[in-house]
Amino acid sequence: MKKLIVNSFLTLDGVMQAPGGPGEDESGGFSYGGWSVNYWDERMGEVMGETLSTPFDLVLGRKTYDIFAAHWPHAPEEEGAKTFNDARKHVASRSHPTLEWKNSILIVGDAADGIAALKEEDGPELQVHGSGNLIQTLLRHNLVDLYHLWVFPLVVGSGKRLFADGTIPAGLQLVDSQVSTTGVVMGTYEPAGEIVTGSFALE
Repeated sequence: MKKLIVNSFLTLDGVMQAPGGPGEDESGGFSYGGWSVNYWDERMGEVMGETLSTPFDLVLGRKTYDIFAAHWPHAPEEEGAKTFNDARKHVASRSHPTLEWKNSILIVGDAADGIAALKEEDGPELQVHGSGNLIQTLLRHNLVDLYHLWVFPLVVGSGKRLFADGTIPAGLQLVDSQVSTTGVVMGTYEPAGEIVTGSFALE
């Protein structure tokens, strides 16, 4: 059975929208596109390299697919380009787009059912990058096995959040953490079942 891994850049207030550049996603009037760029350092590059060194297939929402497809095939010299270009891309979309980026496959029918079926197959792990709307579907159907969450030291006030309204409450277990020289906390989390509550009040 394949593991499904969510890789996400987040602000301290939980926003994942448009970390890579202006114009990446301006929906809702979001004006801080590119908020992650100036925090990048050598250690972050090393950790990302480790994440991409394991064989994987991609699971992408349509918007993220379009962003990646517009960049990676045309930047073969960039670090990571061969990995992304060679990976099999499973794309969730309510429409029936023409997927011209090589090794791209449309998930037919219900996205959650299709991805659940993918997880049952043999093969490399499934990595999700970006794809905020798709992640909400994955969370609702309990399909995520591991989270790589990079939390950047800034707040933006509004925007699309990884754990949005409607997220099913659940515990997470931190299994690894590192910090960049710029204050980015890179944590790896596994689902840890239902939330266990308690009280500090003396009985």
